Amino acid sequence: MVALYPILSLLIVFALSALIVRIGSIAFRMTGMSSDVASFQAASAYSGAGFTTDEAEVITESLGRRKIAQRLIRLGSVGIISGIASLTLSFTGSGNNNIGTIALIVGGAVVVYLFARSRWVERVTTPLIERTLARTTDLRLRDYTQVLGLRNGYRVAEIDVDAEDWLTAGSIAELDLPAEGVLPLAVERADGTYIGVPGPDVEKQPDDTLVLFGQEDRLQELSGRHETDTQAREDAVEDHQDRLEARDQSA
Repeated sequence: MVALYPILSLLIVFALSALIVRIGSIAFRMTGMSSDVASFQAASAYSGAGFTTDEAEVITESLGRRKIAQRLIRLGSVGIISGIASLTLSFTGSGNNNIGTIALIVGGAVVVYLFARSRWVERVTTPLIERTLARTTDLRLRDYTQVLGLRNGYRVAEIDVDAEDWLTAGSIAELDLPAEGVLPLAVERADGTYIGVPGPDVEKQPDDTLVLFGQEDRLQELSGRHETDTQAREDAVEDHQDRLEARDQSA
């Protein structure tokens, strides 16, 4: 006979784990992370999978993010132990009907997963979680992805500049990136020097990293544009003008 109580306990652990990761993801997002990065970081911290060096710096440089990651790691260790215990009990108490036990666990896990991934559930729970976090924490949480308008294809990207790239020629002013619908947010030198909101006279150098804001497809094109590709520049300016005209007409 299938042991239902251990299986039910295991599914409850699955559901609580999904809820905790959701809360952690929203908390990270409210500190300024984009949604996809916040979800990955929350799942990594909860599961104990760890981060690369760059990802760890993103967490450790912020007191608020460190607190969130610390709590996720602690809750994750408890959740994994509880899950293993419930899984062990479900098999030891199931007699010879291990196939039925596995079927119930897999079926229940699929239901929990689909429920957790439901857009309706996300629309209902996200505002509640955000309000609760804002009221119960001493962090000044703010969703900077909304402030920057990181929707409708807009992104912030770091682009490494090579000697033969179009982006390495001249100063910020000479590039005139706003004509393509792209805003330069920062320049990071190879020696670690960081220039926030670079002025028009800032000269770029090979091995610089540019932080740019714009349409994702334009940022991808810029990252691979050769220094002699003037046609790509002209096409980009024309494309931006077309988008501005289409926006003005729809306004």
